[in-house]
Order: sequence, then C-alpha cells, then structure tokens
Amino acid sequence: MGSIVEKHLSRLAAPKTWQLKRKGIKWIKRPLPGAHAMDRSVSLNFALKHILNYARTNKEVKRMLNNQEIFVDGVRRKDPKFAIGIMDVLSIPKVGKYFRVLLTTKGKIKLLPIPENEAKIKLCRIKNKAPVKKKIQLNLGDGRNILVEKDEFKTRDTVVIEVPSQKIKESLKLEKGNSVYLTRGKHVGEIGIFEEIKKGKLIYKRDKKMFETDISFAFVVGGKNPIISLSEVKK
Repeated sequence: MGSIVEKHLSRLAAPKTWQLKRKGIKWIKRPLPGAHAMDRSVSLNFALKHILNYARTNKEVKRMLNNQEIFVDGVRRKDPKFAIGIMDVLSIPKVGKYFRVLLTTKGKIKLLPIPENEAKIKLCRIKNKAPVKKKIQLNLGDGRNILVEKDEFKTRDTVVIEVPSQKIKESLKLEKGNSVYLTRGKHVGEIGIFEEIKKGKLIYKRDKKMFETDISFAFVVGGKNPIISLSEVKK
C-alpha cells in the first residue's frame, strides 16, 4: 500500500490553479497521472467537493460516482482520482448537469455549465502528427491519438470531435480572423482574434488592441466567434 504522501497532496503544495482555501483539511487526493499536466487538471474528487460543492466527504464522492453515473468525455468514470483537464466535458445526465473544464482569467480551474448538446462534442488541439501505415496519426493535447486518411490537418489547429466516438466533425484552423482561447500566460482565460505569427510569437486582437503570447498558449475555438460556450470568469 502507498503512503499518504503518494496518494495525497498537502493543501499547501497543491497547484495555484486549484480553487482551494489553504486552511482546513491537510491532505487532498492526488489526481491520477494522465494526459493533462497537474496544474491544468483536478481529480473528480476535487471537482465534486471543492468546485461544484456536490459532496462534502470522500464517502459522498464515492457514492455519487457509483450511483449518479458520471461521465468524462462521454465515458463513465468511477475512480475519484481520475483527472479532468482543460476542455474535458463532465456530464451528470441523471440530474441534467453538464460542464466544460476551463480557466478563469486568474488562472484557476473552473467548471463552466454548458447545454446538453455541447456535452457531445470536445475541442482538441493538434499537438503533432506522424505517418502510420499509410495513414496520418493526429496526436492531440489531451493524449488522444486519431488516425485519419488524408494529411489535411496542421499542428496547432483544433479538431472538433464527437465523444465518446472520437469521430472528427470539423477542424478549426489557426488562421487570421479565428477565435483563440489562452490557456497559459498573463492573459490566461481570455478570448481574442488571431492575427499572425511574428518572430515566434502569436499576435491576437482583443478590444481593438494587439497582444502577443507564446504560440503554445493559444487554442483555436472557432471562427469570428467561439463554437462552444466560453466565459471569461475573473475569480
């Protein structure tokens, strides 16, 4: 059996992106390692207890996971340590509740309520791609790998997939005039319009002003307007 340090995090050592009061219970369940970085994800236990306030104790969380049928990206999850990260979709269909994992403009992880129809799609950024047996494998930011017949997708573009089937519905290109959502940096959680890439930096427009950021911080979310619900929460 692992020690408490292996299975838990000290509240003081928890990432600053977690919406957490530093006083109180000393230990928090450590999320399972996965596709998302720890500072860009939380465990289901944390989400249900500390963000949504749907449970007060670990026992209540386990009861919810066993009885409520909770889904992440369309797949039922029962492990309270399962990690959910940026753009993941959390669904609790028995009570008609659906959420997308986003970031506030303070860089805190937030679960934004979304309509049921939006819970059926997910946006995934293309991290890189590689040829595999006469096909192209898209390696996505959330750890997914999808094989496609034609090499018509570019790194840094976004694919819109159905969940859980992973069928690609459309692609959102990193091109001038399209909306981008910022996942890191001093403008984290903001939405802007992509203009160009200049000297290795991504230039975008917001409120008629120009800003620059690291290319890897920008996530294409639509054309002139985002295709999903996004909210610039300042908390």
